[in-house]
Amino acid sequence: MTSQPLTGDDLRTPADRVRSTVIEEVLMRFRSVALRAGQAHGLRGDDLDDVLQDVRIRLWRGSATAMKLEALTGAYVYRAATSAALDFLRRQRARHEQSIGDADSIGLVSGLTSAPNAEQKLISNEVIDAVATAIQELAPNRRAVVRMYLAGYDRDEIATLLKWSEAKTRNLLYRGLDDLRDLLIARGIRPGGVS
Repeated sequence: MTSQPLTGDDLRTPADRVRSTVIEEVLMRFRSVALRAGQAHGLRGDDLDDVLQDVRIRLWRGSATAMKLEALTGAYVYRAATSAALDFLRRQRARHEQSIGDADSIGLVSGLTSAPNAEQKLISNEVIDAVATAIQELAPNRRAVVRMYLAGYDRDEIATLLKWSEAKTRNLLYRGLDDLRDLLIARGIRPGGVS
């Protein structure tokens, strides 16, 4: 008698199989909601499939029982899909920046670099370091909003992810950006460059 190899389904518990089935049911019920979230960020085709897969993972990690999964709303799935889409875009941007860095490291771009650009790059790195240091000095709630804003989240996404009202988010963001500007000016960094 020959034995069949075990598959991933054979290794999971019955509760895991139920939870997996419920996740698929939730995604079928709210598929259009999740797709709209990805499309709102310009994603199409295979990129949307990647977002849906990431939503599956987020639902798996976020809910320990099938009962909790069955109670999910379209708004929850939309938020999960929005976060997945933004993470997907950040990974794409990081890969693009890495590929540019790789091309530069093997000399493909170095011939295009002149002394003024190298100096500008050095100043740019100093400004980035100064901004990172100044952000650490902000009040914690303002720091969180400013970091998310500078990472590319819009105000509505920040409010949703932090579970804050739009007014609170707007207030903390504007005050945080004002504080950040003041801290940078105190360090000799003004809009448009270093003074």
